[in-house]
Formats: sequence, C-alpha cells, structure tokens
Amino acid sequence: NSAFIVRSLGTTLSRDPNNLTAKNSFKATSVVNKRIVGIKAAEKGVIMTTKSKGKLIETRMSRGSRRTMKAIKAATVGSFYRPDLSDAAMRKASVLLRSQKSKGAAKRRSRKPKN
Repeated sequence: NSAFIVRSLGTTLSRDPNNLTAKNSFKATSVVNKRIVGIKAAEKGVIMTTKSKGKLIETRMSRGSRRTMKAIKAATVGSFYRPDLSDAAMRKASVLLRSQKSKGAAKRRSRKPKN
C-alpha cells in the first residue's frame, strides 16, 4: 500500500511524482527503489530527478529537445543507472517538450476573388 495509490476503471494507478508510467508497479515506484528516474516540467524544458545516497537530485535541462533526449539517454542507459526506465523517461520528456512548443500564428491567405 502507498499514499499515492488511485484506483480507476479496474486499474491501479499511482500519483507518485517520480513514477514515469503512472502505473502502480514495483519497477516504476520511487518509494521503494534505491535508484529512481523522474521527469517533470519546468518553466522552459524539463527537470530530471535522480536519487544519490538517499537524496533527490534535480537536473534542469532546457537547451533544446534533441540535447535533452541525448542527456536523458546518457544518464540512464549510458551510465547503467536504471536503463529499464530509459524509454519511459524519454517518452515523458518528449511529451512535455512538445507541449511547451508554441504554435505559430495561423497564416491568413488571401486569394483572388472569383469572377
């Protein structure tokens, strides 16, 4: 049991802030595991949370989406720190970065009037 558990439509979900998949599973929970990976939105970019010696370390990444993806992959797979969560972390970061992009103003096209 956990304070983060939520049951919805027959599935058990988790509101744990460092749970990447929102599923209540041992793999994804940050309460039990010694090594965690969490992704959350920043004002510009994303913040990656890891755990070292019992302390949470937040790393801000705001220098472009490709560089952010490369940094997340290097921090998880490249340094053998929870490579099983690499795909989920990259997906969540991608969604957050895409949501922060501004949509360009719609262009008004003027056409010749038909005669």
